[in-house]
Amino acid sequence: MSVARRTRGIDRIAAAFESHGKRAALMPYLMGGFPDVEASVAAGLAAADAGADLIELGIPFSDPLADGPVIHAAASDALAAGATPHAVLRACERLAERLPAVLMVYANVVLTAGAEAFALRAASAGAAGLIVPDLPHDEAGEVRAACDAEGLALVPLVAPTSTPNRVAAIGADARGFVYTVSVTGTTGERGELPEGLEGTVARVRRATELPVAVGFGISTAAQARAVADMADGVIVGSRVVRAAGDGGAEAVARVIAGLARALA
Repeated sequence: MSVARRTRGIDRIAAAFESHGKRAALMPYLMGGFPDVEASVAAGLAAADAGADLIELGIPFSDPLADGPVIHAAASDALAAGATPHAVLRACERLAERLPAVLMVYANVVLTAGAEAFALRAASAGAAGLIVPDLPHDEAGEVRAACDAEGLALVPLVAPTSTPNRVAAIGADARGFVYTVSVTGTTGERGELPEGLEGTVARVRRATELPVAVGFGISTAAQARAVADMADGVIVGSRVVRAAGDGGAEAVARVIAGLARALA
């Protein structure tokens, strides 16, 4: 068994945030199985080589409510190409040898398999944690317990519209890091960061001692640098997925290298 699989995923996440050597940890998102499974593994390895500190690996789902058009289309293409949760978990095994891999997976996939069974399979694949965007905090106890039993981080999301009481509750139960959503709505590239993001991040910081990472709408080096001034991690999704579709691993490497330079 590899070192990556002997080490608890939640500890690998903590180590990545502590030792990245940048202004903030860089966490690209890639859709597992897009444009096919081997290509998504190649893109993930290229991201690791180019300066990614963690990776968010999506499991394609037919009704991805949190995803904008680029990632939604990638999920549809991955499913059409035959990608399955099992295939993406096999891809995770390979990527987890290089850097902590956090699975972005919709609740239906987890609950259909059973929370305990899915957490066990994810941990066996070397995953460091799960992000389940459509799992309400108040209903996450079973999945959180299953993740805890396997050393996985169930990473929660906080939205700009989350109330102070809800932010406090999420912060108290968070594992790994807190994913702070920069905007209301779905993922996607945007021309500028939203007003009020610094205040949103500050509210989350007051609620947790864990790292705070920001995602949704970050696509340029300048935006990544601005987020690094307020947060511990920068998550870039649609821009990276678009690169994977347009130019494969080489294009992903170029995007990640540029973002990593901006965070140096």
